[in-house]
Amino acid sequence: MILLDEEIGQLGCIDTSLQKQLLHEFLDPVVVIGSESSVEMHVLLLKEPREGGSGPDPYIKELASRGHNATLIPVLSFTFVSLNTLSDKLFQPEQHGGLIFTSPRAVEAVKMCLEDDERTEQWNMDIKDKWNAKSIYVVGKATATLVENLGLVPLGEDTGTADVLSRLILEREDANILPLLFPCGSIKREVLPTALRENGVSLDTLMVYQTAPHPDLEKNLKNHFTEQGVPDSIAFFSPSGVKFCLETVRRLSGEQLMQIKFAAIGPTTAEAMTAEGLSVSCSADKPTAEHLAAGIAKALQ
Repeated sequence: MILLDEEIGQLGCIDTSLQKQLLHEFLDPVVVIGSESSVEMHVLLLKEPREGGSGPDPYIKELASRGHNATLIPVLSFTFVSLNTLSDKLFQPEQHGGLIFTSPRAVEAVKMCLEDDERTEQWNMDIKDKWNAKSIYVVGKATATLVENLGLVPLGEDTGTADVLSRLILEREDANILPLLFPCGSIKREVLPTALRENGVSLDTLMVYQTAPHPDLEKNLKNHFTEQGVPDSIAFFSPSGVKFCLETVRRLSGEQLMQIKFAAIGPTTAEAMTAEGLSVSCSADKPTAEHLAAGIAKALQ
């Protein structure tokens, strides 16, 4: 059987969930002219917009390439602190054995320290080279890209988690190294600091941003559920996102909560979801748009 797009559009008066049920039951195998797949699933991404650059968010783009419609709702807001202290430390690289970045926001704090023209000139002239003579450790591709934009050479972008990164650091460094400068947020896991401390590697930890729920989070979630209905899949990108969103998601989803395919960007977020009683349908093998989209697409089959 072949249906035209306008014929399917006549189903618009039917409840969204019933539409999907009818399409699943009666349109397989059905060829829908003008569509790549018989049913387009709706995915809600609970994350911040992409860091830097232009164009569509890579997660939305990857899901669209697999025939799914994704919407992004920002979850977190950030306030930067201690930037003067961070700047002083950045411009004295001889006092540290290297740098550690476990979030894009920490790199953004460094970028803010370089906004002054005189500071930028000094950074480009010799400070960044002094840092590059040491090790610049990162978790994840997004953070690595931002570090490269500062003129630094990152190590560990494929580690994916702080636990794996800590093992890389311990393989490369010894207890005689100068303290590693670790700019971080107010909400951080202790996995990496604990692992390094227990093995004698010193850290200079500096909180450079504070994390809080996005001020419009609850309003945006309510509007989204009202206008789009309950998503087929919801992806979380941090334990903080789980903490700040889950109660509202549960309330808005009601009895349909169990039908949602929940996805995690990685094992740490998946653990936070499981701890809250959620069934995790997929966890990305690596914290990239491609890997998460592939996992979600498989879960929605």
